[in-house]
Amino acid sequence: MRHVRRVMVMRVPGRGRSPAARPVTRGHAYVTEFAWAPDGRSIAYTAEVDETRFIIGPGAGADDEPLGRRIRRIDWRYDGHGPLDRWEHLFLADARRKKRPRRLTFGDHGVSELAWRPDGSEIAFVADRGAEPDLRPRTTVWVVPAAGGEPREILALGGSAWAPAFSPDGRWLAAVGVLDRDALDDVSPGIVIGPADGSQAATALAPELDRPIGPWADTDLNGWISSGTRRPVWADERTIVALVSNRGRVVPWSFPVDPATGRHAGDPERLVKADAACWTLAVARRAPDGPLVTVTGTLGTRAQELMTVSDGAFETPVTIGSRWQRRYAWPSMRLVEAHGPGGPIETWIASPAWAGAGDEALPTVVDIHGGPLGAWAPTPSLEVALLCARGYRVVLPNIRGSQTYGADWIRPQLGDWGGVDADDVHAALDHAVQLGLADPDRLGVLGLSYGGFMVHWLIGTSTRFRAAVSENGVTNQVSAWAHSDEGPEYCRSARMGDPTTPEGVELLWRQSPLRNVAAVRTPLLMLQAEADRRCPPADNEQFFVALRWLGREVEYVLYPEEFHVVQAAGRPDRRVDRMTRVLDWFDRHIPR
Repeated sequence: MRHVRRVMVMRVPGRGRSPAARPVTRGHAYVTEFAWAPDGRSIAYTAEVDETRFIIGPGAGADDEPLGRRIRRIDWRYDGHGPLDRWEHLFLADARRKKRPRRLTFGDHGVSELAWRPDGSEIAFVADRGAEPDLRPRTTVWVVPAAGGEPREILALGGSAWAPAFSPDGRWLAAVGVLDRDALDDVSPGIVIGPADGSQAATALAPELDRPIGPWADTDLNGWISSGTRRPVWADERTIVALVSNRGRVVPWSFPVDPATGRHAGDPERLVKADAACWTLAVARRAPDGPLVTVTGTLGTRAQELMTVSDGAFETPVTIGSRWQRRYAWPSMRLVEAHGPGGPIETWIASPAWAGAGDEALPTVVDIHGGPLGAWAPTPSLEVALLCARGYRVVLPNIRGSQTYGADWIRPQLGDWGGVDADDVHAALDHAVQLGLADPDRLGVLGLSYGGFMVHWLIGTSTRFRAAVSENGVTNQVSAWAHSDEGPEYCRSARMGDPTTPEGVELLWRQSPLRNVAAVRTPLLMLQAEADRRCPPADNEQFFVALRWLGREVEYVLYPEEFHVVQAAGRPDRRVDRMTRVLDWFDRHIPR
């Protein structure tokens, strides 16, 4: 059965009639995003259209299973969604009257990330209308008249562009994107700006920044209740504010703009220096005090709250988001720089509240983030808090390949999974042991996605771990290239190779934990979301079957209907079961 999500409007209480809510997205059961018109009279939104892309035979367009699917493109599925049987297109609804919405876009492509031109005449959106978007995806920014008409492209880069935002006077269009068509993962997406009529090519606003725009730090204490803000926000005609991810922290920065030329008018400036991981951003224009910058995000070890920026610091007007933490003894977080072969490795060490930063060597689990373009934030995830509550220390290293540390930190890991990154994991653990915080005879390893790959790799190339837990990992890069929903483009940008040549197969196989499976002696718990399209069961089952065939200690737990991030967004009872199994597995094999 398909989910239902509509846009509802209601009158403000106390202003006339009863504030009963009514739907404005008539005829559409599943709305993906919406944006109010500047005058508040209309709502633009995207919704799945009835025309089907792949379904054949009886049942086409219905909720029940179709006769079949005819597939001619490789972008027919996506994690968290399943088969992409329907495109999402743009509609315009009258917010005041019960009129049927008008459809504004058509075609064999999807529409997303809506932005109104300030005068309300046009709506910008992001789409990939290239010749072969499934093989070389590249999104660009388009506009369509609110009155209806043919869309036209107004911002295109060499690579993809997304998250459009008009300047207050409607003259300029800012977005986030990558200038180079063949850019690899070591290129951070930045802010670009160009004329809003598309008359000239867009240029980078801060080309030397070398840090990604938007939230790129890993912690589930942001609640996963909404999508993070990737869009730059115009504070006024001369200033853009955006979230920038830098060394595992995410805070708002300001970018000066020359309103006459649309070029940068100075270096970007960090508005707050804090151990924070902001998730959403809003800017209110006010005079004479200047713009009010508001975010939601974590600060230190505190769960997500609403915060405002004042005099270079965060102020928290409410505590509703983190109030629940008061009932628990929360881990202490210590930042160290481990001595790695490629340079200092910024590493967070989480300790039980009763142990703090003391010198007692405790059983220790190294937790490896996903991506590999993830990065641990200063705020621990729930799994870290629970491990600490059980008496473990947790080592959280931002190893080479981690985003938010610049191109020079990412580049050595490209095409070398299990190389420099594995060296850095060992170096971070060695440092914790040398500090007297980790017991070398009581070590465990945990990881999700790429972190799951690293778990499989480490236990196949090392015997230092007493127990291991992998979740939705990778074992065979040769088959994962096609099994993953984003495999071909992912492997291209990560310079991992492709299986269409003997050389490509050799490169992928060299980075596959399955090649080392016979050396695995560490007890392994494998957790897998059954509906995961990013790292599907077909890949990880190869590792499980091989280990079982070899007679090694291994368990494989499947969670039905769940997608890649079941640990943060799955059904609550499955998340509880998952974490309970993780704790019990380490308790069984690591003496406490």
